[in-house]
Amino acid sequence: MTLEPIEKQPGSGLFVMKCGGSTLAALPDSFFEDLRELQEGGVQPVIVHGGGPAISGNLEKLGIESSFVNGLRVTTEEVLDVVEMTLAGSINKAIVRRIQAAGGQALGLSGVDGNLIMARPVANSDELGMVGEVTEVKAEIVTGILAMGYIPVIAPIGVDGGGQRYNINADTAAGAVASFVESPTMIVVTDVPGIMRVLDGEKVVLPSVTVAQIEELIADGEIYGGMIPKVRAAMDCIQGSVSEVVIVDGKEPRVLSRVLQGEELGTRIIR
Repeated sequence: MTLEPIEKQPGSGLFVMKCGGSTLAALPDSFFEDLRELQEGGVQPVIVHGGGPAISGNLEKLGIESSFVNGLRVTTEEVLDVVEMTLAGSINKAIVRRIQAAGGQALGLSGVDGNLIMARPVANSDELGMVGEVTEVKAEIVTGILAMGYIPVIAPIGVDGGGQRYNINADTAAGAVASFVESPTMIVVTDVPGIMRVLDGEKVVLPSVTVAQIEELIADGEIYGGMIPKVRAAMDCIQGSVSEVVIVDGKEPRVLSRVLQGEELGTRIIR
């Protein structure tokens, strides 16, 4: 049976949402009810999730040391086993359960399933180990799951043609999924109100920022640490059909609906 890619309906359409595992765990039930209402209204959400703190916690319990380079986890085969167990296992299924408890329909998988996320080693793999960059996303798997009426919930583990797994930064994976499924919008759900900078001694949220301005903010040290891969992934995916990435606080009431309706929330990253 061949499933046709879904046509984007005016006023509905497709969007990719990226969320960290710890952020998702802290979100209120109303967030998942909003997601269900969007699904019932014909909107097609695709979720790509992370889970850094849970991975760190499991590594610590198992006595496995872990370190970071520029916000990315150094990944040995031993670390990768724990990354896969945590992301594709407990976190992925916890998200699926929460969506279904709110009355939505979800199907969880990782980038390994069906070779969904194809990857190769990052350029500095000598430093980072088994960390991958995405070479392809099998968009027909995502559209097929949507056609069956389910929200795809994707854990960011990649794989190459030889079956080697790779740890993929969740922001990077979400950006690649958004590009390959031609989603006009990517929403990054975090526990911060958006990209912030200090103005007149006070931290304020930037409502809109261009790719060039982000480079300046990184150079000035206003964007640092784990926020750097987040905004770099956003910049990478603003190409082709992806015209904006919105970084928002998931605890805002009905945040997804409001962003999709064009309300000014968080920070919109544009070309």
